[in-house]
Amino acid sequence: MTDVLAARRAIFVHAHPDDESIANGATMARYAAEGVHVTLVTCTRGEEGEVLVPALEHLAAQHTDELGAHREQELAAAMAELGVEDHRFLGGAGRYRDSGMMGEPTNSRPDCFWQADVDEAAGHLVAVLREVRPQVLATYNANGGYGHPDHIQAHRVAMRAVELSADPTYRPELGEAWLVAKVYESALPRSYMERGLEAMKASGTDFFGVDSVDDFPFVDPDESVTTRVDARAYEPVKMRALAAHATQVTVDGPFFALSNNVGQEAWGYEFYRLVQGRTAAPFDEDGREDGLFNGLE
Repeated sequence: MTDVLAARRAIFVHAHPDDESIANGATMARYAAEGVHVTLVTCTRGEEGEVLVPALEHLAAQHTDELGAHREQELAAAMAELGVEDHRFLGGAGRYRDSGMMGEPTNSRPDCFWQADVDEAAGHLVAVLREVRPQVLATYNANGGYGHPDHIQAHRVAMRAVELSADPTYRPELGEAWLVAKVYESALPRSYMERGLEAMKASGTDFFGVDSVDDFPFVDPDESVTTRVDARAYEPVKMRALAAHATQVTVDGPFFALSNNVGQEAWGYEFYRLVQGRTAAPFDEDGREDGLFNGLE
């Protein structure tokens, strides 16, 4: 159990190591630096991920199947870069296995996260919620951002855990009931992605070979995005955290190309959709609240 004394507390729920740095790395780094108690809960160890480092290809699932243990180390290194000291695996490391991409045979493994009982998995997260007592929780949208089964399941488990945590009749042995005041889904406004893609095209660099924003499954209508966190000062930290996930992210790949060509604007702003609670001032020039804790001070 953790004795959480920080006045502001936030939990981020992700499917695999590296997802947190991609989606919320700058936000997590900014809030950790400001004294917020930041907790990361990762649902799997990412055993089915590709291995982009030739010297480590033997770790892949189709070989020695030791990638999960290696990605635990990568995650620890990334969290050290972000300044996040409280990071955990849902139910403990290895409790739920990476399910692989949608439609793969690995989706049917009985130990994979996609096959997990949602209420059982949510119970593990309820224990963390009642221990840490966060005012804020952030995770994926119902489609998991782009349809990955583990991302979808992480959304389901997170939302169910929020509901169960607030119910005083649910498993009182896990701690006193706790209501999470604000629940967010990660988001990416269409106009923001359009500007980034055009800037990359102008510099002669593409982003995963995509020609149009319409080809991105994870872009959101501007009007659905409620919140923008300005963490531009922590964009370099986010890039270092991404680099720590060396088996999954290459420093000469699209993430770093976007950073190099668009700079802090590319990764220093992170966007969210508030799905539980109320938006609150201060608002930015686009009418979006400018922090996850607005209205909770």
